[in-house]
Amino acid sequence: MDSRLEQALTKLKVTGVRMTPQRHAILAYLLNTMTHPTADEIYKALAPRFPSMSVATVYNNLKVFIEVGLIREMTYGDHSSRFDADMSDHYHALCEQCGKLVDFAYKPLDDLERTAGLETGFLVKSHRVEVYGLCSECLAVRQV
Repeated sequence: MDSRLEQALTKLKVTGVRMTPQRHAILAYLLNTMTHPTADEIYKALAPRFPSMSVATVYNNLKVFIEVGLIREMTYGDHSSRFDADMSDHYHALCEQCGKLVDFAYKPLDDLERTAGLETGFLVKSHRVEVYGLCSECLAVRQV
């Protein structure tokens, strides 16, 4: 079993969250994807294995994972929420045409929270950086 999944399962157990087959599948799916899926995408991917599972089950489990600190929810205006199991400090590039969301790191931003806190007097808890544009696939289609 993947060590990230083992750590997540341990964290759920320590916090008193009961493990169900659906919960395990949703968590494993999130930990093994880099696509930042919506709840509907998770549901559609797992529905063949769990025909009695509902979209509400997916949402309820996502809420549990957020509360425990295993995933983060990202909202983008009118678009559906996306979910990210990579809790490390990283940033996102969002394609304005197809909605593809890609992680990237940028070392000069590592001290952003500390600097913001010093300059504003805030106790800064987090920050979020996104860039918007066209992914390489959409750009290639546009140029044809």
